[in-house]
Amino acid sequence: MTTTTKPATPVAAAPVRRIGPGALALRQGRLEITQFLRSRESVVFTMGFPVIMILIFAAIFNDEIAPGVSYTQYFITGMIATGLMTVSFQNLGIWIPIERDRGVLKRYRGTPMPKWVWFAGKVLMVVAIGIAETAVLLAVSVALFDLDLPATAATWLTFGWVSVLGVTACTLCGIAISSLARTARSGSAVVTPVALVLQFISGVFFVFTELPSWMQQVAALFPLKWMCQGLRSVFLPESFGGREPGGSFELDRVALVLAAWCVIGLVLCLTTFRWTTKRDG
Repeated sequence: MTTTTKPATPVAAAPVRRIGPGALALRQGRLEITQFLRSRESVVFTMGFPVIMILIFAAIFNDEIAPGVSYTQYFITGMIATGLMTVSFQNLGIWIPIERDRGVLKRYRGTPMPKWVWFAGKVLMVVAIGIAETAVLLAVSVALFDLDLPATAATWLTFGWVSVLGVTACTLCGIAISSLARTARSGSAVVTPVALVLQFISGVFFVFTELPSWMQQVAALFPLKWMCQGLRSVFLPESFGGREPGGSFELDRVALVLAAWCVIGLVLCLTTFRWTTKRDG
């Protein structure tokens, strides 16, 4: 008796779901934000340090530096700029060498994922944490120190483009400076002194026009000074512009310098960024 078997019916393969580039970048950004939030030290330093500094300086200095402008209000604008620089320039400059030293970047480079997605994830993390940090600073400043929020759409627009250009420049420079660190341990040693010096000479802790002229000229070469100046135009009275070095807030020059640093930072990233430590080749 001959038995016949029916040929097996081929099973259709499940369709492969392709993830669009935008969704891929969002997933990477969500991963970067999650990793940041899991690092308690980074969260406390990045989110808490500017608030603590405002509270300390407000308790020490309560005099006016100009009619209707207290030192605390002046200092707050500098701390907002510093907070944006910290979450972008300082955090990336410290954490990228750690990921590079642990071989994380080397593994990323070996995957099919487009390289730009990794950078997009870092940018999305910086934007998300920067917005959250700025919101906390503004809430504390309005509640405790009578900081006036922008009253017109034009002023909010100025706040927006100064912040965007400043964060973009600092993010690119943070990625670029990360290549100077040879190991994970040296990242903080390379980046932190640079960030501290810029804060002291850029009008964050002291009124900018009271600094030595040579210090003002050095600070004018870097983005933080112009971020602070642009933010002062948003939160301080228009009359205070007369106390700036140029006799006004010079928003056109603020935009020009920050845009120039975006270009400089991009060129430095393209020419210096490394996926592996030097000992790996």
